[in-house]
Amino acid sequence: AHTDNMFRTYEFDVKRVLKEGTNSIEVKFDSVVPFVAAKEKQRRLPTWAYPGAGYVRKVPCHFGWDWGPTLISCGIWKPISLVAFDKSRLDDVLILQDHSPQGVALRVQAAAAPATAGKVKATVSFDSKEVGSTEAALAEGGQAELSLAINNPKLWWPAGMGAQPLYTVKVDLLDEAGNLLDTTTKRIGLRTFQVLQKTKDRPMQMVVNGVPFFAKGANWIPSDSFATRVTKDKLRRYVADAVACNMNTIRFWGGGFYEEDDLYDACDELGICVWQDFKFACSTYPSFDQAFLKNVKLEARDNLKRLRHHPCIAVWCGNNEIMLMRNKEKWTDTQMSEADYNKLFRDALGGEVHRWAPQSEYVTGSPDCGDVHYWDVWHGDKPFEAYHGIHGFVSEFGFQAFPVPKTVAAFTEPGDRTKADSPMIRYHERGTRMYLGFKDDGSRPMKKILSTIDREFRKPKDVESTIWLSQIVQGCGIKCGAEGWRREMPRSTGCVYWQFNDVWPGLSWSSIDYFGRWKALQFMAKRFYAPVLVSGIEDPKTGIVSVYVTSDLMQDAKGKLTWTVTDAAGKTLSDGSKDLDIPARKSQQVQSLEKLPKDSLVWLKVEIDGQTVSDNLVTLVRPKELNLIDAKLSADVAEKDGAFLVTLKAEHPALWAWLDLDGVDAQYSDNFVHVTKDWSPTIKVTPAKPLSKAEFEKALRVRSLYDTYEH
Repeated sequence: AHTDNMFRTYEFDVKRVLKEGTNSIEVKFDSVVPFVAAKEKQRRLPTWAYPGAGYVRKVPCHFGWDWGPTLISCGIWKPISLVAFDKSRLDDVLILQDHSPQGVALRVQAAAAPATAGKVKATVSFDSKEVGSTEAALAEGGQAELSLAINNPKLWWPAGMGAQPLYTVKVDLLDEAGNLLDTTTKRIGLRTFQVLQKTKDRPMQMVVNGVPFFAKGANWIPSDSFATRVTKDKLRRYVADAVACNMNTIRFWGGGFYEEDDLYDACDELGICVWQDFKFACSTYPSFDQAFLKNVKLEARDNLKRLRHHPCIAVWCGNNEIMLMRNKEKWTDTQMSEADYNKLFRDALGGEVHRWAPQSEYVTGSPDCGDVHYWDVWHGDKPFEAYHGIHGFVSEFGFQAFPVPKTVAAFTEPGDRTKADSPMIRYHERGTRMYLGFKDDGSRPMKKILSTIDREFRKPKDVESTIWLSQIVQGCGIKCGAEGWRREMPRSTGCVYWQFNDVWPGLSWSSIDYFGRWKALQFMAKRFYAPVLVSGIEDPKTGIVSVYVTSDLMQDAKGKLTWTVTDAAGKTLSDGSKDLDIPARKSQQVQSLEKLPKDSLVWLKVEIDGQTVSDNLVTLVRPKELNLIDAKLSADVAEKDGAFLVTLKAEHPALWAWLDLDGVDAQYSDNFVHVTKDWSPTIKVTPAKPLSKAEFEKALRVRSLYDTYEH
């Protein structure tokens, strides 16, 4: 046998070579490096990444990316099994849903191989007491279609919009005597998905069960450089982290691999909608080669058949950013022809989706479909406020930051941590290596991180403060974009930042680092993705802050807005409140605060039924211009059920206050919070190992923005 595509499922007839007793399988791996080099000599493929990698169907980012190392691994990465059967087996099961006001009708298409018309039959059962089972004999070609009516369907909804009921459909293959030949089960959710295409009057938007919604989330890359190190528990933890931060969408980016079923199962169960890229990214591909096209079609077939029943998958997408390498007329040194682009991404992949997942949504590429990738802040050095000039479904934008100090310590020696831009730290920032034409030692992106800290904040007093401030900068930047797009919905309909996770320990755009530790951005996302958001847009020239309330709730609500304006020391300058009508899935301006001093701190809060559902801070100047004084920040600790409740207190405003444990990992219910004399948040801390209260208090460190500055 011969294989040349790591994304396919291969099956070979071994009966003729098996012998009684012990048998062995030998697998020989040829390096792809000389293969792609030889192909590249024959015909160069324009690329932003590794030269020639487009010729081989292997994880693109194994060849290096701007957030991870070049580790071109090989090996057996999926199970190998010996399959035996006597008469016939189920070769394919496709479940289609027809939704109407009367309910949902399931059409189950079953195929058996070898085809034995009339001699076998299929039965379908549904794990609901309200729905029985049905059976049908297989016709010519081994095909059968069975129908089930579900009169009281419980629909599957994204997180924050409703529940995620899941049903199991079981298909049995029986012989003429009723003996079981084969069986398979598929777990489904009852829902409809649409992707409304962008028009001159409307941005692209996702619609579930007929309800348009704002996509809130991040981009997923492989969670390890070595796919076999990824565990089910790790994948489930990531999805739980997304839901904990009020996300409803993750984009599975095209430079990785088709993920394990465990990840899709977790998204099904927790309500995360998946934007599923086929595995093509940032390079041109040899679609002029018919053998390559055939290989890709089989790859698509295998993964569509495996994944199409997951309710979490919202849309299939042909590629990432290759439209930016497309030339209308012909191939050039930097582009592929539009004809060959369409041959692969419109016709081949689109045709396979239509054939194998006919009720799925498909778009040729991102940002082909009307979504927005905006990188002028990171690559173009624009300020974060530039996000306010971008509108639509924003599926890529981001800013880099250090991981937490514990993670930095994992890839450095103490001597490497005497400077924030030491060679070893720069080495773990990959943003300019074999990507976008830059080839330097990492100093360019490091300068960008440090200069942005300098633009937004005052000089950090040491390397550790620089690390934490980089995270606060990153969080503030993404917050600026996210809140702005949520404020203006439906002019904008999605915010999916780059990126969610990491492939190795390093500096990157991620909000969760390689070891699963949350950066400041992940904690801030919990607030700027809240179901009800209060936010403000400042105008420093006029001293006006316009206050908005944005709701993703499915029902209208009534609430109360409270605002307090203080100086940097916390002295109240003005305050007020008003009752609110909060319409479902809408954003509206609810207040205008005028004639505010430039150094004001504007504290906003929205309550529903007496509970705070959103709070925020707006300033009219950059944080570096605020004359903060020592907040006298302190913490009260109470022990409860193996965890600790830490209540923060301050005599003066303590901005972006955070907790950390020396030498101990922990989960934090919140972090990077604002503390005032009148607002004392409580954070639940669950250490990764048992600690006594005395040990916890000894390890606990409490800091805020003021503590990162030289004084």
